[in-house]
Amino acid sequence: MSLTSAATLATLDRTGPRRITDLAAVEGVTQPAMTTLVRVMEESGLVERRSDPSDKRVTLVCLTEAGASYVRTRRQAGVHAFERLIGELTGDEVEALVAALPALKHLAELESQDREGSRR
Repeated sequence: MSLTSAATLATLDRTGPRRITDLAAVEGVTQPAMTTLVRVMEESGLVERRSDPSDKRVTLVCLTEAGASYVRTRRQAGVHAFERLIGELTGDEVEALVAALPALKHLAELESQDREGSRR
């Protein structure tokens, strides 16, 4: 699976259903490229298109259970990889990571705000 596909699934998992144009902007690709990507993921059973309940003219891209399962599995694999790698660090290095957690959390919040701003 491409990085853009995985990132798009993660975005849908994090934010819920989105328009193709919104997904294209968030992922930094053209709308035609995102349309193609969504079609491929739809054929793979990872996403589906649904009408927006508040505006029937709008189509939203939604994660299927298979798509949500893929995102969970991928995240868990990342957690396991980090657990293994952290286990190889020295005590001082682990302490440095713990001390850096507030700054890392703040970076994640800033990145999330930046993505929200790019959707508007």
